[in-house]
Amino acid sequence: DLVLRLDVLRKLEKHRGCVNTVSFNVDGDIVISGSDDQKVILWDWETGKVVLSFHSGHHNNVFQAKIMPYTDDRSIVTCAADGQVRQAQILEHGKVETKLLAKHQGRAHKLAIEPASPHIFYTCGEDGLVQHIDLRTNTATELFTCRPQRMRRYMSILHLNAITIDPRNPYLFAVAGSDEFTRIFDIRKYKWDGSTDFGQPVDYFCPPHLVGDENVGITGLAFSDQSELLVTYNEEFIYLFTKDMGLGPDPSPTSPLYNDSDEGEMSQDHESGASPADIETGENIGPQVYKGHRNSETVKGVNFFGPKCEYVVSGSDCGRIFIWKKKGGDLVRVMEADKHVVNCIESHPHTAVLASSGIESDIKIWTPKAIERAILPANIQQGSVPRRFHLFGYGGDEDNGIYFFDDGSDSDYGGSSDNEDDDDSNMEEYEDDFFDDMDDDNGDGNNDDTDDDDGFEDLDIHEYGNPDEFFDTVGDSDFDNSSDDDQDAPSSSHYDNDDLNDNDTDE
Repeated sequence: DLVLRLDVLRKLEKHRGCVNTVSFNVDGDIVISGSDDQKVILWDWETGKVVLSFHSGHHNNVFQAKIMPYTDDRSIVTCAADGQVRQAQILEHGKVETKLLAKHQGRAHKLAIEPASPHIFYTCGEDGLVQHIDLRTNTATELFTCRPQRMRRYMSILHLNAITIDPRNPYLFAVAGSDEFTRIFDIRKYKWDGSTDFGQPVDYFCPPHLVGDENVGITGLAFSDQSELLVTYNEEFIYLFTKDMGLGPDPSPTSPLYNDSDEGEMSQDHESGASPADIETGENIGPQVYKGHRNSETVKGVNFFGPKCEYVVSGSDCGRIFIWKKKGGDLVRVMEADKHVVNCIESHPHTAVLASSGIESDIKIWTPKAIERAILPANIQQGSVPRRFHLFGYGGDEDNGIYFFDDGSDSDYGGSSDNEDDDDSNMEEYEDDFFDDMDDDNGDGNNDDTDDDDGFEDLDIHEYGNPDEFFDTVGDSDFDNSSDDDQDAPSSSHYDNDDLNDNDTDE
């Protein structure tokens, strides 16, 4: 019932560009965001007040910013379109020092923090490189460069968009990007003296009908508390895998998933894809599928929602948030959330609160405050997504590279929040194309299921800490260490000039 009462509590407004990353701290009282304006902002989301704002030290769009756990919220790690991985340390009186930790060649999309660790995290980027970083020694270890399972005609490395760690088994982490596979690695197999090749995954995951499809790629990953793996594909759907659905450490073209053709296409038995899993009966076992959204134009994440991960949430190119029941895949909620595209949705660690962001320059906080229960719009149905173009398709033979929605900008999300003239026409065009292709399997789409337990307790959102006590040694909690008139310079923050100059050198 709480999912059906979600509504915007407030908008957090200070950024001057697309908000590419948003997340909660461990206690859930602070939201951290990063943007195309190269700033990182910490918010008291309950009041909407800025706790701290500072220039990240990056020279391009900030793609991810996270607060390291158990650091009194004073250690922040970031990655960005400039390929840099940086740490920001919050000192007394709101002063901030940032330093360069590592680099990627090309954009660095995502970070993954080792569960409950204040020191260890991983990074991935478009260079296919996965790095392990230990803040105790400021050491970045290059673990491996991810390559296609079989050589594709247009790429020799995988452009990685996502990395996540299994919370129940933090030795295992997953990476994914510009092909159809999610790869699982076990850090225990890495020899820190470099004496072994660590680049071999221990498992692969992919829906059977997508194996061999060179037009798809993966934009987001998430693990549930039960070690279920959630994967969102561009120009396709979202899939939920359990551990027993892996393809093993070598899904080679000689496996039954392939035929003997030169192109390595799938056999006829797999062309139509596996049916969604019927976990209760055990029939047609395959990944659960979630449909209705569109993931074509940007690098979208995907996430779980609920105290027991009962729901799956995703943004969409239509500017809406989609929420499905994890079990069964029923679409239960669609919410207008952005005039352009919704890319990021993060769940509060303890209660029924969501934070979302996208092409617009604000962050929206969603709480179950609506009096009336929402129903699905009549024209939202589950069906197939029409393929217009491919984010991961072959871009040309000149540099044998992959053109990843490159519109000339360095934005992770392919747009600007300042261009709003065509909002209505873009939405109408999307809806005309999208809903014409939808199936009519689910009637009017109304949700009249009032008996299901959504797993949420009716919690007071003020239960989880007092934000006014945040940074109790700082004094004024509304420090802003950057000038709104000069967004390209670190301004009054404390930086090492030599460190900033490192951005212009190649390692």
